[in-house]
Amino acid sequence: MAYSQRVYRRLPTEQPNPASRDIDRRSAEDIVRIINAEDAKVPAAVAAERRSLVKAVEALAEALRSGHGAVFVGAGTSGRLGILEAAECPPTFGTTPRQVRAVMAGGRSSVFRAKEGAEDDPVDGARQVAKTALPGDVVVGVAASGITPFVRGGLARARRMGCRTVLVTSNFRASVPEADIVIAPQVGPEVLSGSTRLKSGTAAKLVLNTLTTAAMIRVGKAYRNWMVDLRPTSYKLRQRGIRITADLGQVSPRRAEKLFDEAGGSVKAAVVMARLGLDARSARRRLQAAGGWLRKALG
Repeated sequence: MAYSQRVYRRLPTEQPNPASRDIDRRSAEDIVRIINAEDAKVPAAVAAERRSLVKAVEALAEALRSGHGAVFVGAGTSGRLGILEAAECPPTFGTTPRQVRAVMAGGRSSVFRAKEGAEDDPVDGARQVAKTALPGDVVVGVAASGITPFVRGGLARARRMGCRTVLVTSNFRASVPEADIVIAPQVGPEVLSGSTRLKSGTAAKLVLNTLTTAAMIRVGKAYRNWMVDLRPTSYKLRQRGIRITADLGQVSPRRAEKLFDEAGGSVKAAVVMARLGLDARSARRRLQAAGGWLRKALG
């Protein structure tokens, strides 16, 4: 899957940015101002992709409801963003390691040391997806250029396996038959031409934030705007869980801590115990009957 110089020359991510043409002659203050001005364009570019994002959110939510999950696939900065997303979901939303996973070109060592040539191997992309994804999962490829062979190979294999596929890219011209849904914020040329860890990376992070957060909300991982499925794996998260229990359970912090501990660190169970006067076992049963939705469990 080799592309010609002409293809690369036409990529939106490879174009020179007129605003930074003479940036090497500018003061530190001017450089910061230019970068800030370019970064400010990113949120609007992501918002313009709202319809595609909604489709991806619903696809992921449907997969999660059905017992499936998400797999992020990428190389370089894009791959690291996928890994970050997969790593953050368990403590934030109480997901299992199986529900949100990520594969990166070059393997684990590439997270900390760049292996740029690894992105050119579509066969390895297909192989890694085959080892990680299961039919029914949503496989999300992240590739600023839209043509990264590792990602395209992974998406193609995912489709053959019966997965829904999504591509997050900064190349609005990309023709990607391997992707069911394409999310392509038009962020414009980078301050340093081709350095897609800049605006393209920021746009991809915003897209992934929205995708996972919205999907998790849609499957009951939040109540109001509280993360009620968090895992208290640190002192900070434990204290947050107790505060949420006190607020939603309408009890004192001391009572909230006792209920939280009795519930085994489950905010949802502790809140049901507080509001309905149930013991931990009965609270868990009520939550199970409500499909894990705290709002339904409270009645």
